Amino acid sequence: MGAAYFYHLTRRSLEETLPVLLDKALGAGWRIVVRGVDLPRITRLDERLWLGAEDQFLPHGLVGGPHDALQPVLLSHETKPVPGTSCLMAVDGAEVTAEEVTALERVCILFDGTNPDAVARARVQWKSLTDAGCSAQYWSEESGRWEKKAEKTAGGD
Repeated sequence: MGAAYFYHLTRRSLEETLPVLLDKALGAGWRIVVRGVDLPRITRLDERLWLGAEDQFLPHGLVGGPHDALQPVLLSHETKPVPGTSCLMAVDGAEVTAEEVTALERVCILFDGTNPDAVARARVQWKSLTDAGCSAQYWSEESGRWEKKAEKTAGGD
């Protein structure tokens, strides 16, 4: 049974944070789907990942390509599950279900802490997922490094 990890971005942008988290997830041996809400934004993230440092290359592709099943990181704007996924990283308020949290190793929800709408959306997601019995952790970088600020375990506090 997995857990939802909420990442409250206040010091670094999504474009800076995502590659770090992807690298860690790949290091765990996970196949990852990055889910956004629209194709133009996902396409921009794809382009940013290609522009990273050569020694920090992250193999990835956009959903709908001929080699989707071979991609260790797949960027998608669709909500349908991708077979073989171990980790889902939801960005820009993308939908996450309790079923996904329990079925996957990890779900990461990254949100812009400087955007009141994004914070409100993350709060709704936290409540929805924990009310459904999912374990969740809230991580903040406000101090300059990532710190766990809250945790709710399945069936507990």
